[in-house]
Amino acid sequence: MTDIGAALGAAFSMIVHFDRDLAEIIGLSLRISLSAVFMAAVIGMPLGVALALFRFPGRAAVVVFLNALMGLPPVVVGLIVYLLLSHAGPFGVMGLLFTPTAMIIAQVLLVVPIIAALTRQVAEDLWVEYEEQLHSLGAGPGRALVALLWDGRFILMTALLAGFGRASAEVGGVMIVGGNIDHVTRVMTTAIALEVSKGNLALALGLGIVLIALSTAISLAAYQIKEAALRRHAV
Repeated sequence: MTDIGAALGAAFSMIVHFDRDLAEIIGLSLRISLSAVFMAAVIGMPLGVALALFRFPGRAAVVVFLNALMGLPPVVVGLIVYLLLSHAGPFGVMGLLFTPTAMIIAQVLLVVPIIAALTRQVAEDLWVEYEEQLHSLGAGPGRALVALLWDGRFILMTALLAGFGRASAEVGGVMIVGGNIDHVTRVMTTAIALEVSKGNLALALGLGIVLIALSTAISLAAYQIKEAALRRHAV
């Protein structure tokens, strides 16, 4: 118990004094996750709105498949990306394996289904509300897509936050494609797993506290955004 108390005290001390190793790992984690969420949003939001607007054969199957991908195991994504980027894979010549870029790719594949599925649901609800109005204004599919994204921007922020939460807390996939290399691909989740195995509880606890704080901040931000969106529609 004394050892845990000492480790916890050391962890808080590292956070307060912004320990160099701690800061480096947190910075890399945020850079990778934010980059992945941005790319996933560029792909997932238009895809979600398109699925809400257009009717085509097999649409129901696509929606079901997209929803299923929300629960895709991260280690499976990591394995797929590893096979694609390995020397024997089709993209092995690019030399991306065990780099932050490979980790971003894995996180993008994990986050796109979440953002796309949540965006589709929001866009469908808005489409029911504004379909006649948009048709009367002569808005084509492209303008309707932009209009729905803009009108639902506050609610869609929760989709982005959900995607960021998924990306920042992921460990299996990024461990496989990143290799957990010190000063290169070591992020918060993989560092926690390594430091616990080494018995370095201070750094592991410090990173864990930061992850919990980050998760709480994401939850609070999502709640505040949802409340602001509800108040806006009620006016």
